[in-house]
Amino acid sequence: MATRKFRTPPQSLRGMRDILPQDQIYWEKVRQAFKKNAADFGFDRIDTPILEPLVLFDRTIGQGTDIVEKEMYSFITRGKEHVALRPEFTASIARSYIENGMNRLTKPVKLCSMGPLFRYERPQQGRYRQHHQVDFEAFGRADPLMDAQIILVAQQLLKKIGIHKRTRVLINSIGCLECRKPYLKSLGNFLKKEKVSLCPDCKKRSQKNPLRTLDCKVENCKKALKKAPKLVDALCEKCSGHFKQVLGYLDELGLKYDIDTSLVRGLDYYNRTVFEIVARDLKGNNKYALVGGGRYDGLIKLLGGKDTSGIGFGSGVERFITELKQNAKEKKIQISAGQPKPVHLVAFGEMGKKRSIKLLVDLLNASIKTTESFGRDSIKAQLKAADRSGAKFALIIGQKEALDQTVIVRNMEVGSQEIVPLEKLIKHLKKMLKKKN
Repeated sequence: MATRKFRTPPQSLRGMRDILPQDQIYWEKVRQAFKKNAADFGFDRIDTPILEPLVLFDRTIGQGTDIVEKEMYSFITRGKEHVALRPEFTASIARSYIENGMNRLTKPVKLCSMGPLFRYERPQQGRYRQHHQVDFEAFGRADPLMDAQIILVAQQLLKKIGIHKRTRVLINSIGCLECRKPYLKSLGNFLKKEKVSLCPDCKKRSQKNPLRTLDCKVENCKKALKKAPKLVDALCEKCSGHFKQVLGYLDELGLKYDIDTSLVRGLDYYNRTVFEIVARDLKGNNKYALVGGGRYDGLIKLLGGKDTSGIGFGSGVERFITELKQNAKEKKIQISAGQPKPVHLVAFGEMGKKRSIKLLVDLLNASIKTTESFGRDSIKAQLKAADRSGAKFALIIGQKEALDQTVIVRNMEVGSQEIVPLEKLIKHLKKMLKKKN
């Protein structure tokens, strides 16, 4: 059957996008900062599958959450398995922690990851349906010092990327299950009185998951909920003491923070400390969260493992990139593409091209970074490409050079050139590059 031609070229799906070559410089900066931060604070990398059992997120994230009700990409496989594209990292890493017997390791077990997540939400600035996150998790320590350290890890990540200056830590405590029982009753009574002022989503949340109403971004809801009872005022003695210790450690670190009593995390497994690090505009107004995280001491037990405390955070890479570009535009930071490759191969004629292919391999094996433009036929076009690449030397091979076993070495800075025997080329280049450096 004949292949049908597209009437119009296909385009990427809404909320999905290509990461183009010109943007890779920003992504590489984030990747390098992620690796450095992990090494500095002793986190080991873990990569979990993009596809997970649907029940993993149903049970951990919570049935009343927007992620489960509206945003997950879930489907049934040919083998009748109910699966989902992972919408977040923590549940997947917790599943792996149990499955691979990491509870036997010395505590805390520190794990980190970086990769794509999937949520069917409304695309907006820095938020895509396929988006990427950097994630840091620590299991096995309930000490408030661990809470302060994980916030420090997040702050240092932003510092390594170069986007920390216009940010602020927002922190709150949502207590434990015992704290929340009487509070949720009090909040529920308040929401009944304010029902007429709430958006449709919050009217549903007030029945299923009233704590989530505090996180609503709709202006009418935000205004109405300013009068809501504060969870931080309802904390039990242990949770109140834990929170005070966390704040004390942050004070000791000199980390500035604001207590935000409306701050809750959108997932059911959180308890006690929750926090965000938000980006601010030039006027000091909060724009959006760059980092979000908190403590989840019951998650491992919920998934069938031994009772184990945990705390961590996730960070949206796309928002990092937005901030990086803005800072570069304001000339607050310089983004460097790195050093150009010092050698560029120029080949023409059948024999010259054959010789150059082999020479390219020899140069790379000798750790001499090399670019080429074999697809261009004219020497002039190839030399222009060599000049644009920033190469220090152009190696020119044509029919004559291939027969003579020689290479023309052109100094791109001064325009001089010399003929070098092929067998002595690598040694000669290393000597010349050493002088240049």
